[in-house]
Amino acid sequence: MSFTEPLSVTISGATTSLPRTNVEEDKSEYTSGDGLIQLTASHQYGKRTRRTVRLDTSKISADPFKPAENVKVSMSSYIVIDVPPAGYTNAEALAVWKGLYGLLTATSDAMVIKLLGGES
Repeated sequence: MSFTEPLSVTISGATTSLPRTNVEEDKSEYTSGDGLIQLTASHQYGKRTRRTVRLDTSKISADPFKPAENVKVSMSSYIVIDVPPAGYTNAEALAVWKGLYGLLTATSDAMVIKLLGGES
């Protein structure tokens, strides 16, 4: 089953609509009209169940080696929730996610800022 669409993502105050552009058995993709932002939700089943949501973004930026030229650069941010096939309810898995989310976003995203700065 796919998410209700279109999704919308806000980056640096700009909200972008992401209509669904691809559906597979265990994966859906949502892409901006210009193709520079894509969200993928996927599921892998095996000895463990792995659920992933990934946001890929691209932009045009000055080439650091040739400042007069522009190049396309990209980055990704994603979460993976990895659970055994049995033993954790959805509510328990959600509680673990909320614990991590709360830690990362507390004090104005201080942990994420430190992580981006190379701290561990």
